[in-house]
Amino acid sequence: MGKQELRFAAKVDLNTPPQQQKTLHNRWHPDVPFCGTIKNGEVVKIECLDWTGGQIGNNDSADDVKNVDLTQVHYLTGPFEIETAEPGDILLVEIQDVQPLQDQPWGFTGIFDKKNGGGFLDEHYPNAAKAIWDFEGIFCSSRHIPGVRFAGLIHPGILGCAPSPEVLATWNKREAELISACAHMDRDVALPPQPQNVHAGSASDDIKEKVGKEGARTIPGRPEHGGNCDIKNLSRGSKVYLPVHVKGAKFSVGDLHFSQGDGEISFCGAIEMAGVITIKFTVMKNGMAELGTKSPIYIPGPVEPQFGPGRYIYFEGFSVDEQGKQHYLDATVAYRQTSLRCIEYLRRYGYSDYQIYLLLSCAPVQGHVAGIVDIPNACTTMGLPVDIFDFNILPGAPVEKKDMGTCAFASS
Repeated sequence: MGKQELRFAAKVDLNTPPQQQKTLHNRWHPDVPFCGTIKNGEVVKIECLDWTGGQIGNNDSADDVKNVDLTQVHYLTGPFEIETAEPGDILLVEIQDVQPLQDQPWGFTGIFDKKNGGGFLDEHYPNAAKAIWDFEGIFCSSRHIPGVRFAGLIHPGILGCAPSPEVLATWNKREAELISACAHMDRDVALPPQPQNVHAGSASDDIKEKVGKEGARTIPGRPEHGGNCDIKNLSRGSKVYLPVHVKGAKFSVGDLHFSQGDGEISFCGAIEMAGVITIKFTVMKNGMAELGTKSPIYIPGPVEPQFGPGRYIYFEGFSVDEQGKQHYLDATVAYRQTSLRCIEYLRRYGYSDYQIYLLLSCAPVQGHVAGIVDIPNACTTMGLPVDIFDFNILPGAPVEKKDMGTCAFASS
């Protein structure tokens, strides 16, 4: 007897507004109702929209990136009831496959303008920009960044279980304290609960109102449950051990990426896509105590683009910023410098800074904290795989500056 075809635990509709789809939600809250049930030990397929809910189009303008509505993003598919899961358990999530939706074989990488949150390098690159990537099997290429082609390390940007009321209260308290402490800064440092454009699946109006007032935004990952961690190696074959805080786990997933570099240095910097993920779910009873953990653990799978010895160029950065100011063991400052060194290097071939910024966000670059003890300078590195280019970028090779076209920009 042949193997039974895997069932879809949830599907999405690319032609229906996400806020009208009952299998989706965009806040973390224990009262968002289940959208379906999955058995302990079952393998299912789950469809997901891209993280903007379809706000970005396959075109040559970044007006949609500039004008994206960030109050209605990160639509997650779920939450699912996992049978037998209870608080204190661990939900083992085994990612068996991730693929683009057949009807949408493309994705996008974006840079938000500074008013929309910008990105890691927004002080240097404050304007909205975009690149569209076309998928060819496991490979991708872009008309907006020519001369580059690479295999995608496909993965979910977000997966996690719902917080309990106590965990949710902890999140809101500590993030509110940070917002208050950083009120003098000219930027958002955290996103408080936002009733505008809240979506809570099939919730009644009163539950939806409660979720809007209390629900945690899905933008950051959090130590108690994972969430939006954007780990590029959490791909096919990976195992993720997620703490369970509510009965049934209330597992959700979304924000699928065709590819991403370590750090996803632009705010919209992976190759974002709509897709389908295949997952096996297993409940580990009393798993939090057994593993001695209150936070997720993951084991990467065996799938990763392979580049041979000597096929990376590594750029270094230290805790000295662009103005020459010394910082104390600041890995963020160091990684910003690492990124800028790489941009300076690739600029020689004819790419614009914005094209390189987009590329470093989504190509499979290797980011590392190399040193964190030698005061006062943390040292970080970024490894750029040379074989993603169709010309030789190794030091010492002839440099030919070419016409590399342009990425998409906003019209104003």
